[in-house]
Amino acid sequence: MQSEIKAPVIHAVVAAVQLPSVSDMEFESSLNELRELAKTLGYTIVHTFVQKRAGFDMTGYLGIGKREEIRAYVRSHAVDEAALDVDALNIEALLVDHDISPSQARNLEIEVGCEVMDRTMVILEIFHRNARSRAARAQVEIARLGYMAPRLREAAKLAGPQGRQRSGAGGRGAGESHTELDRRKIRDRIAELQQEIVIMDGERRTQRARRQERQTLANVALVGYTNAGKSTMMRALTGSEVLVANKLFATLDTTVRALHPESVPRVLVSDTVGFIKNLPHGLVASFKSTLDEALDAALLLHVIDASDAGFERQLDVTDQVLAEIEADTVPKIRVFNKIDDVGDAAAQAECTAALKRKYPDCIVMSARRPAEVAALRQIIVDFFQQNLVVAELFLPWSAQQLRGNLYNSCQVLEERSEEAGTVFTLRGAANDIQRLRDQLSRPSSTPADNAD
Repeated sequence: MQSEIKAPVIHAVVAAVQLPSVSDMEFESSLNELRELAKTLGYTIVHTFVQKRAGFDMTGYLGIGKREEIRAYVRSHAVDEAALDVDALNIEALLVDHDISPSQARNLEIEVGCEVMDRTMVILEIFHRNARSRAARAQVEIARLGYMAPRLREAAKLAGPQGRQRSGAGGRGAGESHTELDRRKIRDRIAELQQEIVIMDGERRTQRARRQERQTLANVALVGYTNAGKSTMMRALTGSEVLVANKLFATLDTTVRALHPESVPRVLVSDTVGFIKNLPHGLVASFKSTLDEALDAALLLHVIDASDAGFERQLDVTDQVLAEIEADTVPKIRVFNKIDDVGDAAAQAECTAALKRKYPDCIVMSARRPAEVAALRQIIVDFFQQNLVVAELFLPWSAQQLRGNLYNSCQVLEERSEEAGTVFTLRGAANDIQRLRDQLSRPSSTPADNAD
């Protein structure tokens, strides 16, 4: 029997400085989040180093003693190829739970003896690996280039004198350094990508306008913290097969599906990229077009993990990011998901009651319970039907070809036949009903008109 080939395990350690202003709960929550990010990136975290300080060390983020402790740990677990030590961990990366400067990263990397990645770099790498659409890939590349540009100088220091300077043409002048050339290339590439995004935004707006011309669409966007269960909710509400994974940022590209079963008006549901604590401002700006689904939506479903002890912090993070993209004025329903992960029936009832007391208008549910999903669907439909109007429309026998348009855009409450045609009692958007009236008022062509 052929043995199964296992994927290599990539080991890493985590380090963080706890400042006096940060509570133990908030600090531990942030560390857990970084460990989950590392898991998404494929790392296995084998140890966490914590240091309480009044401020960050300007040279290497951590204090000298803690840096020496990490270096000793990394060296003690290095693979000894000569001894073929299969139990050695071979630490490949140190993940830092803050954003650190290029010089801090460089000094830390030299001292501890392995690659150093700060929080922003970890998130950027996840985005880079998971982006699928053209727009998302362009946005990720802009963010990565913007992150790397100030770090070129530190990389040049590591490269030595031979990589720093090249002579001017014909031996005249000091010439242009490799670093300056690389920075110029980065600026040019960012400008090129930004132009591509402008073009893609224009194409998307045109497509959106065409959809709106054909029919009135009600849009609801799922927003919330990454790993709150938005993709599971999306699949439950739309009956579609979308990626569901227990990883942070499992999905980056916006997915749009119709509410199932379809309603009047037809409702489109979009799943947006998840939010996260300390999401770099550069990424918020770069992913603005991905989050534009939230801006275009008439209703936001703010999905929150009810089983997470730190959900209040996650709720605040989502509200903050929505404000940054100016989507905080869109009507919003708070949906506490994963109530089935809280505990037994008594614990779930107690948690539900507590949430209802604090957030009276919220919905507490599990996306894995069909009855609760159906109740949420009805709430969504009721929201979009509250502004519908009821009207009568007479359809003569000569215009029966419009029956399909009528059924597609409105809800038929009653239909009765008369001598000259059919009278429909409709419920629908006022502009849809007016559009149907306009179609009926146009003079229709007859076979005689088209005889020539």
